[in-house]
Formats: sequence, structure tokens, C-alpha cells
Amino acid sequence: MRALVLTVLLGSSVTFAQPDPDPWLAPDKALHFSVSATIAGAGYVGAAFLTDDVRLRLLAGGALAVTAGAAKELADLAGLGTPSWKDFTWDLFGTATGLLSAWLIDHFIVTPLLARPAVR
Repeated sequence: MRALVLTVLLGSSVTFAQPDPDPWLAPDKALHFSVSATIAGAGYVGAAFLTDDVRLRLLAGGALAVTAGAAKELADLAGLGTPSWKDFTWDLFGTATGLLSAWLIDHFIVTPLLARPAVR
């Protein structure tokens, strides 16, 4: 009834809010977050086999995950899907989370275990 009254009073310029086709919280956002976190963590671990420099490990994991997310959005932009800057934002959050998780495990669990003297 209100909509009818508003339409009459304001004319045909009344529009009703449409649901956001790309909401911030959606199953695809969780997928972007989790895949990016996994790629970043795996990149960190892979780099750990090649270098002891934590900065290089973080750089490798971050570069791998951000590149994967950017490639996905560029493919979407080329017509293979629906491009979304919100998706890429979740990729960045996932990358940061994956790197932080990998570093915390490395710093507080792996490094102390490797520093312990061997038992004979």
C-alpha cells in the first residue's frame, strides 16, 4: 500500500532497492578467502625449503596468492566469469591470513622444534 501511495505522490520515478548481485558475504567470497589463504601458506612453506629468509618466504607466498587472485579476476574480466573487486579484496584478506598463519606456525612451532638438541 505504501508503495502505491509513494508512486502516486512521486510519480513513476520511485524505484525499489534491488538485492546486491555481489554481496560482501557470500559463498564465493569464502572460497576466494580460503583458496588464497591456502595458496599463500603453501607458497610460504615451499619457499622454506629454498631459503631461511622469512622475508623471502612471505614474499613468495604473497606473490603466488595475489597473482592467482589477479589472474582469476582478469580471466573473469575477459569474459570467463563475473569480475568483482570484492572477490579480489577477499583474495587479499585470505593472502594475509595464510601468510600470518604460516609465519606463526613456523615461528612458534617449527623453529623451536628444530632448535632442540637431538636426543641420543
